Amino acid sequence: MTPTPVGMRCPECSRQRTKVKTAATITHGGDPIVTYVIMGICVALGLGSMFSGGDWLSGNLTKLDIDFGLFGPSVADGEVYRVVTSGFLHAGPFHLLVNMYSLYILGSMLEPMVGRSRFLLIYFAGLLTGSFGALLENPTALTRGASTAIFGLMGAALIVLRRRGIDPMQSGLPLWIGINLVLTFTLSGLSIGGHIGGLIGGTVAAAALYELPARIRTLPAMLAMVLAGAVSVAAVVGSIAIA
Repeated sequence: MTPTPVGMRCPECSRQRTKVKTAATITHGGDPIVTYVIMGICVALGLGSMFSGGDWLSGNLTKLDIDFGLFGPSVADGEVYRVVTSGFLHAGPFHLLVNMYSLYILGSMLEPMVGRSRFLLIYFAGLLTGSFGALLENPTALTRGASTAIFGLMGAALIVLRRRGIDPMQSGLPLWIGINLVLTFTLSGLSIGGHIGGLIGGTVAAAALYELPARIRTLPAMLAMVLAGAVSVAAVVGSIAIA
């Protein structure tokens, strides 16, 4: 027997290299096109906010925020589209920069791994459950930002990495989520309900896509996607009820 870093192994086995799974080795390949498109929309709307009236550079409300941000009374009046559009608006350039950097990191890892359709299901599950959480916390506050969906991506990434044989602890994601949760509860101006709601929504959607099929072998892949989409539908219904 030969001593190795992983214990005693036979001479033949000790000369073999163990294959290591990483996010890069299990992707489907291709560029994260959906991630880039979402980033482009957010940046374009940031520029639109800057020129729509109001001091966007200082993080103040602009006309786009007032017309498309998440606001319970407006949702109650029939402007349900706000639960979606609010996730593409940001309170100033710093808010936009931080969220787009996080989206780029997570999207570049997760989208090639799960495919574009599943990525969209997870993204909007996080966004819409985040809107529901924000309204549940304070329906009369005007909120906006992609952080709800980004929290959803973080929760989903934990599920996907674990199902693909990668230890989530080694990815650094649990620490990243923990730091963001601490900031959520300590910094003023951040939507606690939105972040928690997004985290739960993205995690549940990913569980429907990956955990359920692993446990129920007969579950059709299309039904798993329908269940993941149902998370978004339930969040919209809940948002209307809360508003």
